[in-house]
Amino acid sequence: MGGGMELLTPGLTVGPQRTSGTGRVSAKSAGGKTRLDVFYQEGAAKIRIPESFDGAMEAVLINTSGGLTGGDRLQWELEAGDGTALTATTQACEKIYRSDSGPAAIDTEIRVGDNARFDWLPQETILFDDASLNRRLDVDLAETAEFLAIEAVLLGRKAMGEAVRCGNFRDRWRVRRSGTLIHAEDVRMTGDIENLVAQTAVLGGDVAFATLLYCGPRAEALMPKVREALGEASAGASEWNGKLVARIVAADGYSLRKSLIPALKVLRDGQNLPKVWHL
Repeated sequence: MGGGMELLTPGLTVGPQRTSGTGRVSAKSAGGKTRLDVFYQEGAAKIRIPESFDGAMEAVLINTSGGLTGGDRLQWELEAGDGTALTATTQACEKIYRSDSGPAAIDTEIRVGDNARFDWLPQETILFDDASLNRRLDVDLAETAEFLAIEAVLLGRKAMGEAVRCGNFRDRWRVRRSGTLIHAEDVRMTGDIENLVAQTAVLGGDVAFATLLYCGPRAEALMPKVREALGEASAGASEWNGKLVARIVAADGYSLRKSLIPALKVLRDGQNLPKVWHL
């Protein structure tokens, strides 16, 4: 056939196109400032490094596909070398759409060197009805490293009249210091999510929730300040052996951010969050 058109073989089944992407960033110390050492991006995973004037470094992670569905996969590998200060965030909320072919996957690996600080501050993950996501966070900390992490989830966008009735969400965290496991958690929400989150022992009908984790020498001193910052929010916080954990639930994404941002500022010594976080 003319015009360069290629015909498919009769009977050939063509599967749906899948999103995949891998991004790597590593920071090193040079002249008392944090500098880029390794930069790699492939597929839908893109990274931008905004200009910084305070000696620290920020990496903005981007999924150029605009969202994920069944069979899609993103991988992030992030490292703060000895004596560095690195913050990683996302350009926008990650949207997980309805899946007809298994779960989407997001795998994040973080390494933090001695006397280094890493803040893992992705924006919210939004799950839509019948979405399926497996998410994994693996963190390796040196003995004197500091680490701050937040993961927030929205079950639909309440302002848009969206609701999540069914789906699958699995979230696995493993944090190690000098090879020793110091934090592990697994969240699993599957099947009839609407009735699950309505239970008082789960979310009590709320549709927005977050986990905040700080690992470092100031955990005990920061605890009362974090509780004060959370104020009247539906939240709880605890501290033990250099680890601070807070759980927050809210009626919607806006209310959740209003609770999260003051607590995060406390844990960042008053430093503002990345600009992409601004309400």
